[in-house]
Amino acid sequence: MCDTLVALPAATADGSTILAKNSDREPNEAQAICSYPRRTYPSGAELRCTYVKIPQARETYAVLLSRPFWMWGAEMGDNEHGVVIGNEAVFSKVKVPATGLTGMDLLRLALERGATARAALDVITNLLETHGQGGNGGYQHKLAYHNSFLIADRREVWVLETVDRHWAAQRVRDVRSISNGLTIGRDFDLASADLISYAVQRGWCRGEADFDFARGYSDFLYTRFSACRVRQPHTTSGLRARAGQITVADMMALLRSHGPTVGAHPRGRPGQAQGQPLLRPFTPAASSNGSICMHYGDDLIRGSQTTGSLVAHLRDDGSATLWLTGTSAPCLSLFKPFYLDAPLPDLGSAPEGRYDPAAAWWQGERLHRAVILDYAARYPLFAADRDVLEASFLAGEATLRGASPAERAAFSAQCATRSATALAEWTRRAVAAPIARPAPWLYRRRWAKQNRSAGIG
Repeated sequence: MCDTLVALPAATADGSTILAKNSDREPNEAQAICSYPRRTYPSGAELRCTYVKIPQARETYAVLLSRPFWMWGAEMGDNEHGVVIGNEAVFSKVKVPATGLTGMDLLRLALERGATARAALDVITNLLETHGQGGNGGYQHKLAYHNSFLIADRREVWVLETVDRHWAAQRVRDVRSISNGLTIGRDFDLASADLISYAVQRGWCRGEADFDFARGYSDFLYTRFSACRVRQPHTTSGLRARAGQITVADMMALLRSHGPTVGAHPRGRPGQAQGQPLLRPFTPAASSNGSICMHYGDDLIRGSQTTGSLVAHLRDDGSATLWLTGTSAPCLSLFKPFYLDAPLPDLGSAPEGRYDPAAAWWQGERLHRAVILDYAARYPLFAADRDVLEASFLAGEATLRGASPAERAAFSAQCATRSATALAEWTRRAVAAPIARPAPWLYRRRWAKQNRSAGIG
């Protein structure tokens, strides 16, 4: 499960475009931050994606990606032209083909080949109609799904929702969020040629007059259990509440939200207006698929957790900053600045599906898996420090307008180093703290199984 949200210049405090995403995948499915330069290829070259080969483009753009370690494609990222994309799994009555381009393949291909948001949309739809989408999108558990995308540049944003080779697109005017369900009804701006005729053939509508893409194509069961009808309205209302004043920090806060039915503070301090009932305290064990910051619960119903988070800040002057956690659970993580035109900071070894103490993603897991044993007691041990440190990153980054790539690289490296030092200290505090209210036995047992699979002691 995932959530992607965006605010255009009219809705942001500084006239920028800001896109954010939580990437929700399996607990041990480490996510790597990767940078690839612009390249040219000979005529006739082929490209091997996750499952299929397609013709390679003559030229690909430089990209910065957050990518599940085992696949060619990516969950989110940007390119040298300031195009940024996040994708979502969506579920339909139409069967997912056994093989094809994955949604993550399509996202990376669009970034490598699209110089604007609209061009990236055209890349995806052309590839979709030519090669199709399909294949297993899961890591250790099989999960097949179709895909939707939120595609942005500094001036234009599109929602693209796809089912097999069929698709509809809608231009965004102010704010928008997508989750794990189709949202475009009748009011699409672009669509595949057979979108309505295919629905008519299957009896999902009588014709154009009563056609509704989301209603006609959606699968009821998976869409319902994904809780997208809880998460997508929650993020949309959060954006609308701040329209005209939205900042990068606001987007980070939304990605850390545990949904509309729980408190922001683990001890359940009130978050509502006076006179309203208190929100129930948050604990990962009692969480649900309605949480924006997703926490794993079991392999059947709540098998995902947020394994990486992004806030992309696209300014009108052409500069762009990607704020990435590079670790799971944004409620326990720091967002750090990355730049496409500057070398990546040292993130240790490339993470994979087994615990590696030298990999930044797995270092974050040591903290994460210690805190969830008693979230109420252990989260407050470092939450205030995290907020202060992250605020210093935001303030420092704001002074870099017009800075050279070398200066941005130095700042990014400094933030990564300070983050690693802080993470080690917070992990020490969490592990040393006695467990006052242990998580339920069954929840701890499920996590013990994940830890054994990953080789975490």
